Amino acid sequence: MFCNQCQETAKNSGCTIKGVCGKPENTANLQDLLIYVCEGIAIYAKKLKDIEEVDKGVGRFVCKSLFTTITNVGWDDKRFEKWIKEALKVRKQVKGRFLEVYREKYGKEFNEPLDDAAIWYSENEKEFYEKAKEAGWLRIENEDIRSLKQTITYGLKGICAYADHAAMLGYEDSDIYNFIFEALAAVTEDLPADELLNLVLKTGEYGVKTMALLDKANTSTYGEPEITEVYLGVKNNPGILISGHDLKDLEELLEQTKGTGIDVYTHGEMLPAHYYPAFKKYDHFVGNYGSSWWHQNKEFESFNGPIVMTTNCLIPVRGNYLDRLFTTGVVNYPGVVHIEDRPKGGTKDFSKVIERAKSCPPPTPLEDKKIVGGFARNQVLALADKIVDAVKSGAIKRFVVMAGCDGRQKKREYYTEVAKNLPKDTVILTAGCAKYRYNKLDLGDIGGIPRILDAGQCNDSYSLAVIALKLKEVFGVDDINDLPISFDISWYEQKAVTVLLALLYLGFKGIRLGPTLPGFFSPNVAKTLVEQFDLKPIGDVKEDIDAMMQGK
Repeated sequence: MFCNQCQETAKNSGCTIKGVCGKPENTANLQDLLIYVCEGIAIYAKKLKDIEEVDKGVGRFVCKSLFTTITNVGWDDKRFEKWIKEALKVRKQVKGRFLEVYREKYGKEFNEPLDDAAIWYSENEKEFYEKAKEAGWLRIENEDIRSLKQTITYGLKGICAYADHAAMLGYEDSDIYNFIFEALAAVTEDLPADELLNLVLKTGEYGVKTMALLDKANTSTYGEPEITEVYLGVKNNPGILISGHDLKDLEELLEQTKGTGIDVYTHGEMLPAHYYPAFKKYDHFVGNYGSSWWHQNKEFESFNGPIVMTTNCLIPVRGNYLDRLFTTGVVNYPGVVHIEDRPKGGTKDFSKVIERAKSCPPPTPLEDKKIVGGFARNQVLALADKIVDAVKSGAIKRFVVMAGCDGRQKKREYYTEVAKNLPKDTVILTAGCAKYRYNKLDLGDIGGIPRILDAGQCNDSYSLAVIALKLKEVFGVDDINDLPISFDISWYEQKAVTVLLALLYLGFKGIRLGPTLPGFFSPNVAKTLVEQFDLKPIGDVKEDIDAMMQGK
């Protein structure tokens, strides 16, 4: 086993025995093998797309496959074995189609050598698991090449997650799928570092495109997010807790629980669902319970009712709620009931979740207050004149983007301390579960503008980028880095890698990233990013605040 894709990776180098996240060695190896086979699919799909359009079903499959390998998504080895066997079938189909159309177009057989990822196959179980051990990153000996290929692949995982969410709502883009094929195939090729670095930035470009597509999917389906008060307490009815990111799952669950006497609560990254107008018609959609993903063992235990995990982040169960836990989509966990995918034109069946809820007591209260969110791009841009006046008058000196992921490391208390100690003439722009480090602090407002503006989920970091680009236009500056905006962001998993690469592609410099720089950055790759983009690790709270207030 060798896994260093998340921020928790052992010694910021790599997990080699068992993941700090809890991922066992065999599961890690199977995930590597699934990615390896998807690289084979991509090799043929990349060649096929030069002759004819590749079926979007291939893109959807690769996206789901990479999505299920993101940290804290997939835990069930049996499901990974099924994914891999299906991937082998998809690869065979894409290969067959490519060879067929190549023969038709050129009047001859294709006989060029291709990477082993495209040709390996075995029904033998022993060989199957031996191959899983060989498919990991250590097969690439040069640490800089390995580092760049990992950065591309982890950025692709985030793109695939966002593309999958968009596809669930009927929004797809063949150009995005084709880039995924191109980039995955490139990981198998012997390319120099400069070409791979260019592909890292192109991954950022397609991160922007994919987040824009998902933004369009969400807002077209559920309306533009609105400034909203969200209740953090509980009511006296039995409840269902939905966590993850998938709004389609939430919509179907709300429809199926109407009139049942069951309340529905969000958890973690599902909090921003309350900001969308379409969900406000459900009287039994009552509030948000708990905080970010790493608290879930305690919070899922005290919720008392069933929990539905729609995406990451699901951590190993340490409590007596396993029989109340349900997974769906790409998420899986041994011994847990899995809600199967919706049939074409149909909906998922949450009846088992509903029946379980009816036998459960109401949630145990954790707190009794409200918080305000819903400051996505439209709402903030509606305040543009007010914001510009506040900046010009000196009432607002600086915006600090503190988006990204939360996590377990004690060093992440840095973000709470930064929020507490920022001067009162600063405004925090946030998205993702990093907000839970400070979104319940009473930081007040500046002339009616709250000092914490929550844009939504991690993918809504796109909104923050759009806001910055609009402010660049409003203030008439040539360089986006001349705006009074500093980035002090946190990361944990691979969707945050996509967001980081997107920001670098858009030209943002001087980004502070914590609580550590990625362990998959080799010293030379880290040095390159520091020199080209002034990327820097977080440091002392006071020193970082002082530097940000000076635009450094």
